[in-house]
Amino acid sequence: MTAAAQAAAVRDGEISAVELVDSHLERIAETGPRINAVTQLLAERARADAARTDRRRASGEELGPLAGVPFTVKECTPVEGVPTTFGATRFRDMTAAADALPVARLRAAGALPVGHSNMPTLILAGMHTRSELFGDTVNPWDPARTPGGSSGGDAAAVATGMAPLGLGNDSGGSVRVPASFCGVAGLKPTPGRFPSDPRVLGPDDPGPASQLLVTDGPLARTVADLRLAYEALAGTDPRDPRAVPVPAYGEPLPQPPTVAVVADPGGRGVHPTVRAAVARAAAALRDAGYDVREVADVPRLDEALEAYGRITVTEFAPRWPLVRTLLGEGGDRWIATAMEQTPPATSAELTELMGTWLGIRRSWAEFLEEHPLLLGPVFTEPPVEPGLESRDTESRDRVASAMRLCTASSFAGVPAVAVPTGVSDGLPTGVQLISRPFREDLCLTAAQHIEDAFGILTPIDPLG
Repeated sequence: MTAAAQAAAVRDGEISAVELVDSHLERIAETGPRINAVTQLLAERARADAARTDRRRASGEELGPLAGVPFTVKECTPVEGVPTTFGATRFRDMTAAADALPVARLRAAGALPVGHSNMPTLILAGMHTRSELFGDTVNPWDPARTPGGSSGGDAAAVATGMAPLGLGNDSGGSVRVPASFCGVAGLKPTPGRFPSDPRVLGPDDPGPASQLLVTDGPLARTVADLRLAYEALAGTDPRDPRAVPVPAYGEPLPQPPTVAVVADPGGRGVHPTVRAAVARAAAALRDAGYDVREVADVPRLDEALEAYGRITVTEFAPRWPLVRTLLGEGGDRWIATAMEQTPPATSAELTELMGTWLGIRRSWAEFLEEHPLLLGPVFTEPPVEPGLESRDTESRDRVASAMRLCTASSFAGVPAVAVPTGVSDGLPTGVQLISRPFREDLCLTAAQHIEDAFGILTPIDPLG
């Protein structure tokens, strides 16, 4: 059942919230040991929350749009009373005093957290979901391939039916890549669309890169469920002055809407399977009435990738000697290689880079004014083997290049939705739809047309 159907069944009394939670706990017990996606199971708490939902229904209270629906929460996002470990031994006892804002918003809509989910240690250990504290998460389609990351635990849990929704985050592909690798849908919103509070590890706010790049984002098996989560998460909160009171749905576009197609951003090469997925998605949108046009490229890709790297490394460098000690054996390779290749900027260079950042955002805004939607790959290869990005410099560059459209669109501050397009050679394929700032609705509508054309791939029973 979709999350929407589950919530409707709870509201209508066809199934109790307790029964719904127990069903998912049984699925976690069945598939969890093979996938290792759920790290801290909140079984008794979820049952207690579900019982309260059932009592509210019995007393005649109106229940929310996600009534009784279980969801997973990435290990870096606080759930009250549960350790926010970041997958690191150092933080295994760092119990959260309160729910993170996105957790609270999903709860307010009636959803119930059923467990924390795995991620790379401190989000920094690579693109593969492997943490010092909890080990490797397995791609349910093929254990020889990574589930992606850093929200890989949520993607694998949603794909295998452990929960209909997952709550991850994304600063350059961390929702979209695992969604694509696991055959589910994922949303990276515009920065400021969902309120959050980045002060998890201490009282101080982070620097500009962390403020402007990191966004919470939901994962789901259907685009309609992704839309429900989007509606629940959108809004403002005084604890996050970045959050903007923009309507969740914008003005209709002139018809037919224009879609720019870029199958190979930057002309660096794209696997035939990925190119074919983009072509199929373009055809589906054309059949749905969109004006689909191939364009030469996205704006200023190489500049965006270089500036993204310099700004993030510069912000991170002062803390690296300490952080490196927290990543566990081999967990430092992904970042260490990046820092060897990209030296921190001087203050004068950083000032110039911030101007470059604004200019790139302007270039994307102008591009999306002409083409309100952009269709392209999430990752320019099929899912790769676990830990490839940490093997050596060449492998790291290969993975970073493959996710280049995710990185550039995050840097441009625009929303994107990853959506499956089918299966090739036993692995899911997918694309992403990118749109203007705060037009997540355009991405979701276009993604729905693609889902209508190719169907829903999950839940699946894990292989291997």
